Amino acid sequence: MGWQYWQRSAGPPAPAVGPGTEVPLPIPAPASSPAPAPTTTPAAPVETPAWPAFLPPEARATVELIQRGGPFPHRQDGSVFGNREGLLPRQPRGWYREYTVDTPGLSHRGARRIVTGGNPPRDWYYSDDHYRSFRAFEAPGNTP
Repeated sequence: MGWQYWQRSAGPPAPAVGPGTEVPLPIPAPASSPAPAPTTTPAAPVETPAWPAFLPPEARATVELIQRGGPFPHRQDGSVFGNREGLLPRQPRGWYREYTVDTPGLSHRGARRIVTGGNPPRDWYYSDDHYRSFRAFEAPGNTP
């Protein structure tokens, strides 16, 4: 009489293995789906003003140059703007600086300018008619 071994598990008995018999490999359990990523609340975005629609792309490039400190393409860029027209708020001489905004197709400086106030600049103005009018704006990334 032989000894019999009984499995206590609920599964079926293992198949007999002998010469020429293939042994079936165990079927792996289905992979569990990856754990959900922890939910985090993103930090509130820093409010930066958007570029005003009235600024042409070339003005944006000029603002970036001003914020970097140059180099500027025109020797007059960064020079004192005297506000002789009186259209900007009164400030001591040297408060305002002017910068050229290139106009595509022109071989000279053209009429477009950015005038800044303060050092570093905290006031920003754009003129597209050589100082006959100004539009104030906030430069994105500007730290008052």
